[in-house]
Amino acid sequence: MTVKTDAVTSAAVDVARRAAVAEAGQDQVGEHLGVVAEGDRLVTHSFVCLHPGYRGWRWVVTVVRAPRARTATVNDVVLLPGEDALLAPPWVPWADRIAPGDVRPGTLLATPPEDPRLVPGYTAGADPRTPDEAIEIRAVVRELGLGRTRVLSKDGRDAACQRWLTTHGPDSFEARQAPAPCSTCGYFIRLRGGLGAAFGACANAYSGADGCVISVDYGCGAHSDVVEERRGVDLPPVLFDDAMEMTKGGVSVFD
Repeated sequence: MTVKTDAVTSAAVDVARRAAVAEAGQDQVGEHLGVVAEGDRLVTHSFVCLHPGYRGWRWVVTVVRAPRARTATVNDVVLLPGEDALLAPPWVPWADRIAPGDVRPGTLLATPPEDPRLVPGYTAGADPRTPDEAIEIRAVVRELGLGRTRVLSKDGRDAACQRWLTTHGPDSFEARQAPAPCSTCGYFIRLRGGLGAAFGACANAYSGADGCVISVDYGCGAHSDVVEERRGVDLPPVLFDDAMEMTKGGVSVFD
């Protein structure tokens, strides 16, 4: 359906400009870009936005005329992006932006209510469905001394194991160079529970993995069974070309 252009509102360029200037400021409104008929006696005037931070944007002023009226009035003034406008990147919620290691001293990281890494600690069954049920469960947990209301789920354990294997697993460069696995090292402290079958913590202050969770088949050069005569690596002897004696300032460096 074609909308008939209204002569009065289409000619009200100065009216639209004054409205844009009142909204943005005298030095922020540029040339008139054109007019578009939106409906009966309703048009939109566009002006270039001169603000350096809004390249490609335009001031849009909607002008309307009442039936049988001889003058146009301003209906709305907005700033809209054009086809080549400089736009901000899409908004990403903080919960989706946070990455492993982002929590610092003083930071509080709320656990999502439906975190797939956790399951109720009182049972392996379903989670409480109402706040009242959750309060009752926490009361029972405290009274029985069970400690935690939620524990790691299978997904949570699998994700943790994958991270630990990536950083301190048998395929790392350090492990391939190690004289023996961590499971035979005196500095190895095995984890409790089911994860202890595959993981522990390093307690060697001189190891690069000190204080980290490591797999039983990880390893490094600081193994407790490396005895004194095995420490260090002998370097090959330095070879010099007899035909090219090294000199410095005309004096042989071997003199």
